[in-house]
Amino acid sequence: MSGVVAAFAALVSVAALGYLVGVSGLLRAADELVLSRLAFFVANPALMFATVSRADLGTLFSPVLLTEVVAVVFVQIVYVLVAKLVWRRDRRQATIGALATSYVNAGNLGIPIAIYVLGDGALVAPILLFQLIVLTPVAFLILDKGARSVKSALLLPLRNPLTVASLLGLAFAASGISVPVTVMRPIELLGGAAVPVALLAYGLSLYGSQHAPKDPENNGARWDISLVVVLKAFVQPAVAYVVARFALGLDGSALLAATLFAALPTAQNIYVYAVTYDTSRRLARSAVLVTTMLSIPIMTAIGALLG
Repeated sequence: MSGVVAAFAALVSVAALGYLVGVSGLLRAADELVLSRLAFFVANPALMFATVSRADLGTLFSPVLLTEVVAVVFVQIVYVLVAKLVWRRDRRQATIGALATSYVNAGNLGIPIAIYVLGDGALVAPILLFQLIVLTPVAFLILDKGARSVKSALLLPLRNPLTVASLLGLAFAASGISVPVTVMRPIELLGGAAVPVALLAYGLSLYGSQHAPKDPENNGARWDISLVVVLKAFVQPAVAYVVARFALGLDGSALLAATLFAALPTAQNIYVYAVTYDTSRRLARSAVLVTTMLSIPIMTAIGALLG
């Protein structure tokens, strides 16, 4: 077993433990929200700050980010063309669908992958920043259609703790200033909880999704769901691989990183956006669930082939 596959085995084991904890009743399915909030608001920001503040900026902003941007734009264009021209979906439905095809779970799953498979948690920071600083404000402007000002949309990422922590880390890395040890130690202590807590929440969410109430939306979303899953789980990593390998000439760990990050499942906050704007809830929820279940075997296979 290669080191990459062994790393995936460790991640899957902890996620499986989260699932078994739900099955056993030690934690309720609703407790997944508590674990996710702990990871999102406390542990992950601490980990990202500690990691990015000591990162090599040249490595941080590598061509990997370019491959992700190209893959994101490609799958979004394909989905929007089909949704608007063939299925006649409205603006909000097309926007949620486009996000579901491309907005990856870079926080709860991307960070563990970057640390345990790629050996550098800072590698996922550009993906996080691109999604939070570019994709999210643009999507909200489209969903609101004038209800939200450009200024308020642009300031939205600053309300996200991962964005703030990553930007602060970038500031320290660019300045060359070292954070005092007495300050960094508690941050590292909190950051050490990020990966196991996120993976436990991930496993618990898989159990909870099996017992969630059925979404009452119409069955017309089935075609949308199928297209989103195919684009997200298979097309996006394939495009990232082709761009990285043949257009940019990447190989080794850079090629692996580009393909793995593109293979991450749809982020859970896309469902939050769908609920907030009261549109395409079934599509968003199903995209998160199905791509999450497919992501582990797909990423494990990628790791085995490219690792």
